[in-house]
Amino acid sequence: MSFRLDDFLAYRLDRISEAVSRHFQPIYRDQHGMTRPEWKVLAHLGEADGSLTAREIVRRTGLHKTKVSRAVSALQSRRWLERNRDETDRRIEHLTLTRTGRKGYDALTTLLKTREAELLNRLSEKELETVGSALAILDRVTGRKS
Repeated sequence: MSFRLDDFLAYRLDRISEAVSRHFQPIYRDQHGMTRPEWKVLAHLGEADGSLTAREIVRRTGLHKTKVSRAVSALQSRRWLERNRDETDRRIEHLTLTRTGRKGYDALTTLLKTREAELLNRLSEKELETVGSALAILDRVTGRKS
């Protein structure tokens, strides 16, 4: 049995992931001046019910803690998030979107949803269903969802 990189699941998924990410890059990078890690941190804070810690964001995104730290600093410089020290453990900071950050997140996600629709409109209804099913299966077998 020979190994073919183009048939290797991890390689194929990585290639597809990069292509899809590049499809969205003009929105968060070119229009909003954000890096991919900044967008990922913003997205997780935008979806959070309340605050998150940097450690939680590292776990959720898979980003290295240094990248999360830089993204948090950049978003704080924009005044899109605020840091609040934990009352019981002063080493922990709770990160929350500011009102400005929430408005930025809402504007950005509106543009991203439009861009996503442009991409997904290239698929037939059956293909869209197949992709959704395949992703759900991969989530399940990799332990991401049950």
